[in-house]
Amino acid sequence: MREWLDGAVEALRTREAYSPFVESPSRRRHPEGAHERGKAAFEARCGRHLDVGTPGTLTLGAEVSPFTAEPLGVTYTAPDIDALFERIHAAWPGWRARSPEERVDLSLRILGAWADQCFENAYATMHTTGQAFMLAFAGSGASSLDRGLEALAAAWTAMDSMPRSASYTRRFGRHEATLDKRYRLRPVGVAVVFACGSYPAWNLYPALLANLATGNPVVVKPHPDTILPVALAVQAARRVLAEAGCDPNVLTLAPDTWSAPIGEHLLAHTATRIVDFTGGQRFGAHLERRWAHLQVYTETAGCNAVVLEGADDLEDALGAIAHGLSLFSAQMCTAPQNLWIPPHVRDGEHLVPRDEVVERLVAAVDAHLADPSHAAAICGALHSPATLEAMSALRGADLIREGTPYAHPEFPRARTATPLIRRLTAEVRALAQREHFGPMSFVIEAESPAAALLGAADDARRHGAIASYAYVSPDRVAATEAAFWDAGASVGINLVRQRPMNFTAAFSDYHVTGLNPAGTACLTDPAFVARRFRVVQSKVERTIG
Repeated sequence: MREWLDGAVEALRTREAYSPFVESPSRRRHPEGAHERGKAAFEARCGRHLDVGTPGTLTLGAEVSPFTAEPLGVTYTAPDIDALFERIHAAWPGWRARSPEERVDLSLRILGAWADQCFENAYATMHTTGQAFMLAFAGSGASSLDRGLEALAAAWTAMDSMPRSASYTRRFGRHEATLDKRYRLRPVGVAVVFACGSYPAWNLYPALLANLATGNPVVVKPHPDTILPVALAVQAARRVLAEAGCDPNVLTLAPDTWSAPIGEHLLAHTATRIVDFTGGQRFGAHLERRWAHLQVYTETAGCNAVVLEGADDLEDALGAIAHGLSLFSAQMCTAPQNLWIPPHVRDGEHLVPRDEVVERLVAAVDAHLADPSHAAAICGALHSPATLEAMSALRGADLIREGTPYAHPEFPRARTATPLIRRLTAEVRALAQREHFGPMSFVIEAESPAAALLGAADDARRHGAIASYAYVSPDRVAATEAAFWDAGASVGINLVRQRPMNFTAAFSDYHVTGLNPAGTACLTDPAFVARRFRVVQSKVERTIG
């Protein structure tokens, strides 16, 4: 596994494509029977208690599959917070006494354990988040493992840059002194990691490994509706730690319920020093304010924009946008939401009126999802019933595409929806200046291409954007980059190939900038890991003679 780390460190330096993990569930890429064993393992979990070693006497668990509409029946131990931190306190000295090399080696083994349970994890993710199986396997499998390895490589690079010792000689007047100096990296404290409900592995893996590798104990707080895939990851990691002779309580699970949340109780403990949060912007902003004395790393939400000035082939661009609006029912943080369209859009050498562009966009979405089997593979299911309620509340006179459900060919009770699209003007767009989680988007009528770009960039600056997109002429690329960069936002330009939107590549793409309200943390820049440890030193004057 050391070659994984070496490859990741090199990829971070070059920003080239790299992944040591298998993205496809094809039986040709895995041992015989691996898929069947993973599915059977998931099914065996249902209706049973999953013991992750959490201290406590009460049980909880109310996960319901968005596909079957049936409870999973998995229960977990509700944590006794005082007892939990007592165990962490007992486990921490042994963990921080290990060298960075040892901690990184064990973190690599944890990645290997997660990779080994990829099929079981995919089914657990599918039936808690609503991700279609292929996305659950690839996105919450290889792509999330890549992000975990990326954070681990960044942590190792930061720690490895620190010398362990030095001999220091300097003349002071007539005398020369030699000091033998030793430096030790010290963790800062307990990290509480909030995993998100719709895509838990994506930020869980990097936050968990960045903290463990730098010596910090980790308490994982899963979303109440998506405990199982997180619990499986924690259970596998604790097994690796125990087999290596470590006290596994350096990593613990703290599940809760909607009616009795415990997240802020964990943060209030005196040992907590770090918060990693992925989820809604309102609670994320609350954490940033209320717990500002801690190190708070957030990825929340934004009103991701598409600026559509024109394309050499408009049909290709509209197909890419239709796919972005549909993938996982726009429940990904990179999904486009606000579609900025000027009065005319270039299609090759021709200008197309805005109304015709909108008609063609709706037709592209309809065609993309016309086959229920294809729609199922693309859209998956809605993670929460609240998304359907939000869609109902969003209907209005300016509706240009209804977000109707599609009939899932395998799960007739699946909670489904296709993209809902409304029309707004640039002057009256307050509704679009916040994230609408799920397949809800807005065509925003701009008075000119320049106004579309400036409006989209201004919304990113003031309201946040995790991923922005633009379709422009080659002579407009530099201006487009400058507008979004000045807003503290990243932008993808003229993306029309396979997986053109939504996809973010570990080791190459920086995910979230920390420069706009969509989050404070970036996966993965040096700032994501550098403050998770500090340096202490000793210096001893060498005896002469």
